[in-house]
Parts: sequence; structure tokens; C-alpha cells
Amino acid sequence: MTWLIPVNIDAGAQATFSDFVRDLDGRLADPGTDRVRLAREILAEAMYGRAYEQLTADAPLAALNLDSRNVTFEAEYYMATDQEKFARVKPLLWLWKTLDLTPVGQNPVLGIPVRRVLAGHIFRRVGADFKCWQNVEFSVGYNMEVGDNVVVHRHVLLDDIGGIELHDDASVSDYVNIYSHTHSVLDGPDVTLKRTVIGRGARITYHSTILAGAVVSDDAMLATHALLRDDIPPHGIAMGVPARTSRFKVRPESDVKVDSRTYPHDAGRKANPQFPQPTPGQTRLPDERDAPLAAGQVVKRG
Repeated sequence: MTWLIPVNIDAGAQATFSDFVRDLDGRLADPGTDRVRLAREILAEAMYGRAYEQLTADAPLAALNLDSRNVTFEAEYYMATDQEKFARVKPLLWLWKTLDLTPVGQNPVLGIPVRRVLAGHIFRRVGADFKCWQNVEFSVGYNMEVGDNVVVHRHVLLDDIGGIELHDDASVSDYVNIYSHTHSVLDGPDVTLKRTVIGRGARITYHSTILAGAVVSDDAMLATHALLRDDIPPHGIAMGVPARTSRFKVRPESDVKVDSRTYPHDAGRKANPQFPQPTPGQTRLPDERDAPLAAGQVVKRG
């Protein structure tokens, strides 16, 4: 059941939008389609109201930046990125990201269906009725696994370099960050990839952050501004920094698919061959060495 109401627009505009979305999906499904050309053509029309060739003649600097071959993504600098897979989705990620800055992307009645189509050709898997609002960022896109009726709201970061699962009916609120990689606190280049899992019907609320490898169980909730380092059991509500499960929803008994107590956790994969071994513990609790210094006191180290 939803709390949203249906909203209708002009029938002629809706027909034009539907034709565009259908044509886009058909062209992307054709293995002969040049994705770079398709993306830059759409962006030239959406942003400048003219054909790409005409834009090249009139404003070459603008035209060059619509061609994904002339731009770079942060993920292209990562050792962990599969360059072949990324090359295939890069034009579509650039189309997605840049369209969001135009009226096409800001208009939900067109932007959401366009993103749904693009997700079907970028993600590892995407279910029915995926709803993604504007200005969502991905690391690589091809490591996203999304179930049915998933909603992702505005300005969300989905760092899927190590893999992210969003199961059926999961909801991710505005300004959420979900990570799937970690850095050693002593050696920044020592990176570990861990799949992060969000269960069925789970709600990740505003401005919260989930660190790599966490499993949020079915029907669980992460509270606003919380920082999750571990897991949340089924129906649990986790709050705070770091987040701890402090409440449980009152629910009738039901089948649970994603249960953090039994669901497979990612043991971690190293992203940098210079650091092939599991990262050891590298921190300690505060002790007397960390007490404030008295006036004039000097501490010698080493």
C-alpha cells in the first residue's frame, strides 16, 4: 500500500515522453547501438536543443563534454574497477548523471522512467518498478543488484565498487551514503571490498551512512543521521553514531529472507595487490598516554 496519489499530465506530452522512453529502451537493447553516440545525441537535444553535429560546429567545447570518451569518472582510477565492464556502462552513467541536471531529469514523470530503462542496461540486476529520483551517484553501476519496487531518493551515494544488494521494497531516503569498500586507517591504499546488503522492506532514512559489509535485515530501519558499522536484525531499528539496535517493530510472524544472523556475509576481497593480506587491527582504545598535557609538559615519543 502506498501513501502517494496519482498525478496526471497533458495526454499529448505523456505520449511523447512514453515514445521517447520506449525508443531509448529499444535502441539500448540493440547490440549494434553505439552507446556513446546515442548518449551524446540525447544530451545535445536535452541541453542545447540541437543535433550533436550542429553543436559541434557552433560550440565545440560544449559538444566535447557531452561525449563520454572525453570525460573521466572517479571509478576509472580505481584498481578494483573492471575496465571492460565499466567501458560498456560509462556512456549510460554519463547520460544518467548529466540528464539529471536538465528539465528532463528534474521532471519525475519522464526522469524516473528514463532512469529505470538505463538501470536495466547498467545494473547487474534490476527488478520491476524501480523508482530512482534525481542526482543519485554510483561508483561503477554494474555491481548493483536491485529487487522489485525499490525506491532510491535524491542525492544518494551508492558506492557499489564491492557490490550492493537492495532487496524487494527497500527504501533509501535522501542524502544516504551506502559504501562497499573500506580503507586501512594506516595505509589509505590498502582497500578491502565488501558487499553491502539491504533487506526486503528495509528503510534507510535521511542522511544516514552504511559502511561496507553491513547486512540490514528484512523490515529493519536505520535512523536519521545514524552511522551503521555492523548489522541490523529483522524488524530492528538502529540509531546513533555508531548505530545500535535499540528498538524493534511490533510485527506478526513472517518469513524472513535477509536475516543478518544467517545471511552470507562478504569476507572481503583486497583491491590493491600491494596489500594482498587481510588488514589487521590498527587502532587501540584511549589510555593514559592520551590524557591532556599539563602546562609546560613535554612528551617524548619513540
